[in-house]
Amino acid sequence: MKIAIASDHAGYPLKEPIMELLQSIGHEVLDLGAHQVDPDDDYPDYARYVGQAIQHEQAERGILICGSGIGACVAANKLKGVRAGVCHDTYTAHQSVEHDDVNILCVGARIVGICLAEEVVRSFVGAAFSGEPRHARRLEKINAIEAAG
Repeated sequence: MKIAIASDHAGYPLKEPIMELLQSIGHEVLDLGAHQVDPDDDYPDYARYVGQAIQHEQAERGILICGSGIGACVAANKLKGVRAGVCHDTYTAHQSVEHDDVNILCVGARIVGICLAEEVVRSFVGAAFSGEPRHARRLEKINAIEAAG
C-alpha cells in the first residue's frame, strides 16, 4: 500500500521511525515533510499535503503526526473525501478503518511514545473497511453530509 506521511515540528521526531516501520513491512512511503525541524511550521499545511495526496490518489492512506494529533485531524477533515481520525491505541486504529473507512491516521507525538505509535500504525495499515451494510449505510450518510457542505 502507498502511504503518504507528514509531520510538523512537534511530530518530526516520530516521523522517521514510522516511515522506517512502514517500509520494513512492505509499504511504499510518500514523505510530504517536514524535512527538518522548523518551530514556525504549521500542521494545517501538512494536513493539506496528505489530504491532497489522498484526493488525487497519490496514496491510499495517510499518516499525520503533530503534537496532539488533534489539530492535524481537524485540518485534514476539511478536505473533501478525507476521513481522518486521531488514534492513540490499537483498537481505535483498526476500528476506525473497519467501521468508518478512515483514510488518514493522526497521531500525537507528545501523547504516545515510539513503541505504542508503531503498534497503532501497524493496526491502522493492517485494517480494511468491513463493507458491512450498517457501516456502508453510515458512510453514505457521512458522504451526504460532506456533499451538502
